[in-house]
Amino acid sequence: MGIVLGPNQYGKAETRVVRVLRDTPRHEIRDLSVSTALRGDFTDAHVTGDQANVLPTDTQKNTVFAFAKENRVGPIEDFARTLGDHFVRHSTAVRGARVEIEEYAWDRIQVDGTGHAHSFVRRGQETRTTVVTVETDGDGQKTWVVSGFKDLVVAKTTGSEFHGFLKDEYTTLAETRERVLATSLIARWRYSGVDVAWDKTYDSVRALLLKRFAEVHSQALQQTLYAMGESVLEAHPEIAEIRFSAPNKHHFAVDLSPFGLDNPGEVFHAADRPYGLIEAAVVRDDAPDAGNAWLAVPGFC
Repeated sequence: MGIVLGPNQYGKAETRVVRVLRDTPRHEIRDLSVSTALRGDFTDAHVTGDQANVLPTDTQKNTVFAFAKENRVGPIEDFARTLGDHFVRHSTAVRGARVEIEEYAWDRIQVDGTGHAHSFVRRGQETRTTVVTVETDGDGQKTWVVSGFKDLVVAKTTGSEFHGFLKDEYTTLAETRERVLATSLIARWRYSGVDVAWDKTYDSVRALLLKRFAEVHSQALQQTLYAMGESVLEAHPEIAEIRFSAPNKHHFAVDLSPFGLDNPGEVFHAADRPYGLIEAAVVRDDAPDAGNAWLAVPGFC
């Protein structure tokens, strides 16, 4: 029986870097968590302990900090591509680099109706994400970009139903034509190329997803997610597919009858677990091959 090394990668996870742009009196902040991972021929490192081809993870961390200074840090997709390209081009044993970035947004503190030039408050909404994979082989270099967000909590207090579902001897759930629909949404979309206005597209996709969530009279969270994804692909030909992971944040009406009170859908218990988890992809039928775009992206998304 032979034993060989299987697929592997290594890198530095969650390097926290805050870049302050001070070019003008009106400062800007980019607040990031950057994770790098390198793929290639690292058999000797694993099997014999020979580290000759291993670029230390500490070096990867230092590269992130240095590039944050040299490249200013604009859209996270561009920053991730710059890092990935560097690792592939400057490390002979590296055949691929995966750079994942999460960005935490800050808003300007409003003073007398005007955003302050250098004072900020951390935005308590979603975290923007990107995963950029750069690979090189005999046919040249390939780049895949998967962007999105996580932890966008949304809810609608009407316009949601759930009935007509399959029942068996263990089914106790009552059908309903009126319920609270809420989720903490993860959405990630794969671009067909890299010639994209990243920040503008992100803002547009986010707005479209929120708009459709609000507009669709939902028969199920699955239907809502499909409608949301469909609207993004219709509006953005540069996006090949979009994937969702949506935990159903259940809200159960509290029985107030022991207290002599009626509860016509006004008081709810918000249960954190267990929860339904709906995951789906909406894809163009002519989408370019995904290659390794989704490789090692956590979860279904």
